[in-house]
Amino acid sequence: MPIVKYRRATEPLWHEWDGKAQKCGLRHTVYAVNGDQYTGEWLDNLKHGKGTQVWKRTGAIYSGDWKFGKRDGYGSYSIPDPITKEYKKVYTGWWKNDRKCGYGAMFYPGGERYEGEWSSGLQSGWGRMYYQDGSIYEGQWLAGRPGGQGMLRLPNENRYEGGWKDGKKHGPGKFFYLDKGQLFEGIWAADIPKCGILIDFGRDEAPAPTQYPIPKV
Repeated sequence: MPIVKYRRATEPLWHEWDGKAQKCGLRHTVYAVNGDQYTGEWLDNLKHGKGTQVWKRTGAIYSGDWKFGKRDGYGSYSIPDPITKEYKKVYTGWWKNDRKCGYGAMFYPGGERYEGEWSSGLQSGWGRMYYQDGSIYEGQWLAGRPGGQGMLRLPNENRYEGGWKDGKKHGPGKFFYLDKGQLFEGIWAADIPKCGILIDFGRDEAPAPTQYPIPKV
């Protein structure tokens, strides 16, 4: 009886190559087609764990946690200075689904700085903002702007305490004119005081009090 030999089935060579190309675990630097590079941990061919990403077009660097290909966890994002080429930190804190989320600090051009809570990439919750002119806002934020209750302290120590909406004074609030020794308490709308009462407050300690005190009604 003749013996029939069947040809042994073999997998295509590209199957073997594809299997070796699947990234999982710690890898050395992997370069993308556009020149971006990533060094760190992988899972199922996605960035997952600890790793550092460098974007070729901008030179920006992110170093921190990843989850299924997106920044997720704690990490820092830096960009090179266009003149000195030295890296300057832009954001350090928590991320979720590739956006700032949780507590973090943002460093802006000109020296401004925000420290506080984030949601979906925007300031949201409690936070403190240091402005370039020396003013400081501390309080609640909503969708990237002061919203809720907060205090704004000006460089001359005058301050506003009260409600905010869309980044402007809104609702009941108090403005302390400590340089003149006066206090305005009233209602605000879109940064404009609509009605209220102005009284003397700390007039004896004020550096530049008004010439005459406000008479009591």
